[in-house]
Amino acid sequence: MKRYVLRVISLAAALALWQALTSLNVDLWLRFSQFPTVTEVARAFAARLSGPDYWTDLTDSLIRILTGFLLAAVLGVATGVLVARSRLAEDLLGPVLEVIRPVPAIALVPVAILLFPSNEQGIVFITCTAAFFPVLVSTRHAVRALTPMWEEAVRTMGGGRWRILGSVVLPGALPGVFGGLSVGIGVSWICVISAEMISGQYGVGYRTWQDYTVVDYPGVFVGMVTIGVLGWVTSTAVELLGRRLTRWLPRTAYAPGARPPGPARSVKPAPTAPAAVPGGPASEEARDEHLV
Repeated sequence: MKRYVLRVISLAAALALWQALTSLNVDLWLRFSQFPTVTEVARAFAARLSGPDYWTDLTDSLIRILTGFLLAAVLGVATGVLVARSRLAEDLLGPVLEVIRPVPAIALVPVAILLFPSNEQGIVFITCTAAFFPVLVSTRHAVRALTPMWEEAVRTMGGGRWRILGSVVLPGALPGVFGGLSVGIGVSWICVISAEMISGQYGVGYRTWQDYTVVDYPGVFVGMVTIGVLGWVTSTAVELLGRRLTRWLPRTAYAPGARPPGPARSVKPAPTAPAAVPGGPASEEARDEHLV
């Protein structure tokens, strides 16, 4: 409860600072006098919520982001596992992927306009490309970091290639996969909003850019707040799904200065002599060796 209270206080302090700087027209190198106040943005937000255009833009952006992200998740995981497990696939696909990967997804807008017959398909393509490479790289590294002992154990018990894939590779790489998915959903929001600003007809990004062109700065901040909330909700959903699917992982709660729960044990001084006395209690080294 204390942590949630601190988070609310932090958000309230940031809003209060924003309101103070903008209402007082503070111009100390940064021109806060050009910014709308928190109350102006809140009034614009309430006006948008009562109209149909806001919900249409919200629905369009969510459909685009979910479609592109799901495609990127499936293709990224499949390609990452294939490249990590097959030398032939790595030789054939690796050079092409490494050349395309540094290209920003938003730079592919002209390519999407030329390739796809509609802007909607082009925006989904850009969103998918943006999330594809973080998922691919994380999956590839996670699969290559698996312990070979697990695969050898399955082979010893008669398991085949598909058994190894379903029992060792995918479950073992799952934490790394969800790390890539968490990064990919954030990058997808950046690129889908940018694509909507450039070639979209509806969506949160398109509406934010239209507000900027007509000098409606409170409306611009309404779009920014909407993008931030949507990004936070979707990334939180991905993290919660990852925690649910990786419940078998050991987890520790973060508590600075706190000791792990358990019965208190007194620390005994180490024995001075390396050898144990015959007939006496065993040394700590002997006990550890016995446990092993």
